[in-house]
Amino acid sequence: MMGTKTRSFAPLPDDLSLEDLVPEDNFYRRLEARLDLSFVRELVGPLYAKGGRPSVDPVVFFKLQLVMFFEDIRSERQLMGVVSDRLSLRWYLGHDLHEPLPDHSSLTRIRERYGLLVFRRFFERIVEECIEAGLVWGEELFFDATKVEANASMESRIPRFAAEAHLGGLFGDEGAAETEAGDETSEPYAEADPDALLPAASDRGLRAENAKRDDWISREGKPDRTIVRNGYRRKSDYELSPTDPDASLMQHKRGASRMGYHAHYVVDGGKARVILSALVTPADVTENQPMLDLLWRTIFRWRARVRRVTGDSTYGTKEIIAAVEKASIRAYVSMADFEGRSPYYGSSRFVYDAERDLYRCPQGFPLRLYTHSYTERLSRYRADPESCNACPLKPECTPGDSGRVLMRSFDEELLERVRAYRGTAPYEKALRKRKVWVEPMFGEAKEWHGMRRFRLRRLWRVNAEAMVIAAGQNIKRLLTFSGRGPRKLAQVEALRPPAPISSANSRFLQGSHRRRSTPLLARFSTG
Repeated sequence: MMGTKTRSFAPLPDDLSLEDLVPEDNFYRRLEARLDLSFVRELVGPLYAKGGRPSVDPVVFFKLQLVMFFEDIRSERQLMGVVSDRLSLRWYLGHDLHEPLPDHSSLTRIRERYGLLVFRRFFERIVEECIEAGLVWGEELFFDATKVEANASMESRIPRFAAEAHLGGLFGDEGAAETEAGDETSEPYAEADPDALLPAASDRGLRAENAKRDDWISREGKPDRTIVRNGYRRKSDYELSPTDPDASLMQHKRGASRMGYHAHYVVDGGKARVILSALVTPADVTENQPMLDLLWRTIFRWRARVRRVTGDSTYGTKEIIAAVEKASIRAYVSMADFEGRSPYYGSSRFVYDAERDLYRCPQGFPLRLYTHSYTERLSRYRADPESCNACPLKPECTPGDSGRVLMRSFDEELLERVRAYRGTAPYEKALRKRKVWVEPMFGEAKEWHGMRRFRLRRLWRVNAEAMVIAAGQNIKRLLTFSGRGPRKLAQVEALRPPAPISSANSRFLQGSHRRRSTPLLARFSTG
């Protein structure tokens, strides 16, 4: 006989609670037991007034951000709809069945109040948790960047002067100046001074000096569009999208153009693959430009004794190689081979005489120093025109009649040192390791956590979104890898410097930390 289900719901017993309804092996129970987010209250405390109506608990706000990350949810409205009918999510937030949830619009206002600084501090605190768990090696760093599509269409682009004229008509000259600078309109709203989140500095001169810094981290990924090199200007200097003015044109491998950004990661060489730094820049900023700032920030912030850095050929510029090698760090980066692109003899066919400061060509003729270029940091060497024109190898050496010219970098010794790495076992291993260490991190973020296309707009907001994604990826590693086990509270507190300087275990500070070999789970089940 066919059965018929009658819809009849009895009231829940008085002694039944969410603790009884959520399974013991639920993922969010595991997350709650492993990660205590109560530190965020102290982090955002200066942004709230002493009195007034109680706000949404900051712990609840960041838990909702993590739920959005793990569930791959694209909007706050959708997030609250999912939370309202999921018992495990209500339990994780601490909201009972009949307790009202925060409105989705409140989450947007809270994000605007906090600004990027709070999200960066949240990400760094998660990194501290990974360090205390023994998941960070600190001796090897991997650099890479990926293209992320912006939440703006190509059809929305308009000439920059039209946007300036429109804002000038609405708000006067101040509105046009703000659009031209591209700074003021991208700043978050905050009712309190963000400097209140910083520790009280005993040396006011040092604080003033730090305030004058102009690097990619302090600029929050914004490029300095006032600098024009050799007359070149970016296309984004002439047009913008009013939907997201910070996004710029991005060329895909298939040839299609989109509005987008570059997301940069610095990944630790330990098996846990912890993300130590993250930054988002407009897509017209090349991948290698923020590299040195990210490197120094990572070393200083986490007190890491880095011995080698690894990146693809994009990072193989003379400036980066020289700076890294001068810091006693091995630069395992690919360098472009320009000799194979020219039909004439390359510089490797010439022998440099350091004592006489000259080159000798394959026929033994000298190429003597004749000028320096301090802006390009190059020295030029030229052969005698008469000897060069009479040489039988001239058709294979140079097409000119004024003598063969060679250029030598001021840092040529460092460049030669890096070229000598090529072919060695550690170098080849580092490049192979990069493909499975940092590139899959971007694939994971794009396929499972919404990084293929940013949902927010403006540079500081997409940076905050990227910080949450990177923090979530680190939390996954924190849950998966056991590390060296929990440490005694007294030991952790003894190693913890005064806030907000990060805590770190002593073996990591000494550069002698050893990694675990626990396999990494690809994805968590969030049933």
